[in-house]
Amino acid sequence: MKLLTQIFTVVLFLGLSFGCAQSQDTGDKEKMGKEEMMKEDMSSAVQFSEAHKRGNEESRTSPNAAVMQTIGTMPVTITYGRPGMRGRVIFGDLVPYDEVWRTGANESAVITFPKDVTIEGKSLKAGSYSLYTVPGEDNWTIVFNSKTSWGTQYDKSEDALRVQTESKSAETPMEQFMIYFQNVTDSSAEVVLQWDETKVPFTVEV
Repeated sequence: MKLLTQIFTVVLFLGLSFGCAQSQDTGDKEKMGKEEMMKEDMSSAVQFSEAHKRGNEESRTSPNAAVMQTIGTMPVTITYGRPGMRGRVIFGDLVPYDEVWRTGANESAVITFPKDVTIEGKSLKAGSYSLYTVPGEDNWTIVFNSKTSWGTQYDKSEDALRVQTESKSAETPMEQFMIYFQNVTDSSAEVVLQWDETKVPFTVEV
């Protein structure tokens, strides 16, 4: 009887020791996972800050603007400059057809996707991209370029993706260039570029 008691005590001690070790190991893994997530979040925040830097030391004729939309759980952010019409003819004149446009004013417009996305049915890796466009009378080319810089320093060799989309007539002329989101669902949204009587949507899917 005494021997059985001793065996039971040893087995119980080993079981408790194993359980504590397993619990500690799980806790360590959870802690490490949280730390890695925090590092990734900090890294993303730094990358976002660097990619979206725009001059803001003094007022501008074409002021800076930013728009953010969560699609599902992913925030998509765009920064850009907002030029005004000021009595000028815009597309086909101030902004020529069939030439690369910085899509706004001053520094290039920048769009950030924290995760891989699909743009108009084509895949694009996560990251921050300069958002250039090639306006046409009926169709536009939307360009996602890996080089973020002053808007006129376009480098075609840095293009990550080009997609085609149709332009539409706006019901009301837009005095200042504007970028916004519409038709937002838990898996997609339309990004709309609008200025004067022209608006150009393209679809982002997550």
